[in-house]
Amino acid sequence: MTPALHLLQYLPPLSTETTTKHGLRPFRRRSFSYIKACSNTRNGRTKGPDDYHATLKALNSKGRFPRKSLGQHYMLNSEVNEQLASAAAVGEGDLVLEIGPGTGSLTNVLINAGAYVLAIEKDPHMAALVNERFADTERLKVINEDFLKCHIRSHVLLALESGKSLQVVSNLPFNISTDVVKQLLPMGDIFSEVVLLLQEETALRLVESSLRTPEYRPINIFVNFYSDPEVKFKVPRTNFFPQPNVDAAVVTFRLNRTKDYPSVTSTKSFFSMVVQLLT
Repeated sequence: MTPALHLLQYLPPLSTETTTKHGLRPFRRRSFSYIKACSNTRNGRTKGPDDYHATLKALNSKGRFPRKSLGQHYMLNSEVNEQLASAAAVGEGDLVLEIGPGTGSLTNVLINAGAYVLAIEKDPHMAALVNERFADTERLKVINEDFLKCHIRSHVLLALESGKSLQVVSNLPFNISTDVVKQLLPMGDIFSEVVLLLQEETALRLVESSLRTPEYRPINIFVNFYSDPEVKFKVPRTNFFPQPNVDAAVVTFRLNRTKDYPSVTSTKSFFSMVVQLLT
């Protein structure tokens, strides 16, 4: 069997959906919804402890400004955080990893849902802010590290020993999203599901691209090898501060266990072949 034919065994089926002029399949409307942008008007504001004013107040209290180098865009709409947690079905006693908690708006929703949260924050000032905000709860542990460089298994060792599965629920900095996906998806032995708020273009590229589109890349093989991805809903850019130049979308990745991976002799050799064939 030629390498190309061997590779085709592990590709997702070709889509029969009509593509857009950009070559991307449109979102399946039955599987996602739109979040309205929050505003400062009386009727337009989303009620909740973490909306427009609460987020800005938290930043101003520490004299902090979003750092472009870290890709920081803070959520202003509490409804988005609620639906993000809902997409992950977070409930009482769940163990959740949050990457980049920022001001703690999503953290607050996760804790209120009954979860125990391990938050990894690269910015020491924001890590201190979140620690101070939740000083009275035992449901949160904040680690001031760069997620892409930390040894995540050592941080979740106790959870692994207890036999409990973990979830990842995060509003990621856009500039590290693909790297985070590459690091998380092969961890099906640790995490049952990964739910991420990503740049819309990235979400489309990871989930909706097919062999018929020019956007199809090795990362698409990688995503489908290790997970079952689905776009849940779109989040307009007006829900963030500072407002980015793009919209966002929430994606769920249901991770495969090692025993459920496609049968290949070596994953390293397999993905090396994928890169050679698709680049």
